[in-house]
Amino acid sequence: LLLLFLLGSCLHSAAAFPKGCYPSEEEGLKTFRCSNAQLTEVPRDIPNDTNKLYLDFNQIPFLPRYAFRDLPLLLELDLSHNAIARVESGAFQGLAEHLHSLDLSSNRLVSVSKDTFSNLKAKVNLSNNPWLCDCRLQELIHAVELAADSSGGIVCDSSTQEEHVGKAFLQVIADTDFCNMYKKTTDIAMLVTMFGWF
Repeated sequence: LLLLFLLGSCLHSAAAFPKGCYPSEEEGLKTFRCSNAQLTEVPRDIPNDTNKLYLDFNQIPFLPRYAFRDLPLLLELDLSHNAIARVESGAFQGLAEHLHSLDLSSNRLVSVSKDTFSNLKAKVNLSNNPWLCDCRLQELIHAVELAADSSGGIVCDSSTQEEHVGKAFLQVIADTDFCNMYKKTTDIAMLVTMFGWF
């Protein structure tokens, strides 16, 4: 009976893993791979001692708040090649201490608040996304540490100024301050409004 129980619990724990996902050990680190598993959301049953998590090449459309909060030992998180268009504030909450690599390349990110990455010390890859180049992206770029060699892949898919489309964002902000520009236009609008009153 005990043997049956043990066998049952072993089978149950194996079956608890999301379809297409499996644990392994790489360089002494507990790894959980869900690459190419046709996932449409971040799986819930990820072992909480996972150090490296691969969720690449899936169809995940957005990251909810606290998506990874039960993974305090996570060092690397690969979310590349998904359909992520929205990241809720607090999606990476609980990962601040240990996470050192976050890959969000090749998704559908257009605009993300800098607060989404607050307190994260990880190097972040944001390349190959359809970015809107504006003050928000400028603030985001200043708030995160970009992964080596990834900055050239952050290209303006759309922009508050037409001539920037198709250009690498870091090249653009070398001589354009989007946040200041925005401030100037609001200042002018304010002056015009005030002038109208007089």
